[in-house]
Amino acid sequence: MALTFQEIEVFLTVADQGSFSKAARLLNLSQPSVSQIIQTLESRLQSELFIRHRRGVQLSDAGETLLPMAQELLTTARRLEENMSVLHGTVMGRVLVGCSTSSGKYLLPRLIASFRQQFPAVRVDVLVRGRQSVIEKLLAGQVAFGVSSKKIDHHDLEYLPFFEDEIVLIVPARHPWAKFGCVYTDDLLDIPLILREDDAGTTESVYRGLLEHDITPDMLNVVMQLGNAEAILLAVEEEIGAAFVSRLIAQRGIALGRVKEISITGMTLQRSLHIARNLHFPMTRSQAELWKFFQLHLAELVRVYSSSSGAALDTAS
Repeated sequence: MALTFQEIEVFLTVADQGSFSKAARLLNLSQPSVSQIIQTLESRLQSELFIRHRRGVQLSDAGETLLPMAQELLTTARRLEENMSVLHGTVMGRVLVGCSTSSGKYLLPRLIASFRQQFPAVRVDVLVRGRQSVIEKLLAGQVAFGVSSKKIDHHDLEYLPFFEDEIVLIVPARHPWAKFGCVYTDDLLDIPLILREDDAGTTESVYRGLLEHDITPDMLNVVMQLGNAEAILLAVEEEIGAAFVSRLIAQRGIALGRVKEISITGMTLQRSLHIARNLHFPMTRSQAELWKFFQLHLAELVRVYSSSSGAALDTAS
């Protein structure tokens, strides 16, 4: 009974996504193909690996048993494939990076594009998840690297500074505050606010900053909470309220005149983003090259993308 590489990859993707259709999109397969592969695998193992329900699927007890072994098999298979490619002078493979921050989602594609100029045979995928999920996947070896504003003290994790993210207050372009461009912290008590969920890194940074001015979350007029910064930006453009977002998210709307940045007297908000790897798991050649690339070019990334120019990274040297 020999499992195929494709069966293992499909099983792990369905398990991660909790959906056959989402897994099919990620794998560039049709949904019937994904279903057939899982059915074949279940038949071969004589076990039902997933519990099907209306909203998707979840692992059965047999699936939970298979999961860590399948992860180990896939990692070994990819390392073998990459090591053999090195013999022919080519660095190739797939690297999965977890990301929990909106600003990270903006920065990573540009950084990865520069990396792939040097290593075009390496595929880098970015998995967007919540902060806790990214940390859990990093500790389990399900992602090679993780970008997050949450830094935990763990003996297996090595961190690199990634970006100092500035959080700014924005209002609709026609809001009365737009004429002045500056307010006091007490003014924030009355304005309708749109925030991320309470456990989001941006919101936690805002709450900490306001607490230094004796303002607690229950004192704010929160009219809406949304799950991503892009949706918040659109809500501000539609004049639902004001919002705190990363400057990286806001700068395009500001440049187009759709929203206005408002400074707060005596208050600046920043959060530190980090990228981490798990020392417990040996890196493949492609992972090692990407980590080295991060080490060499993250400082330059901060310089380039903290400006509004968005110029390309010079990684030729």
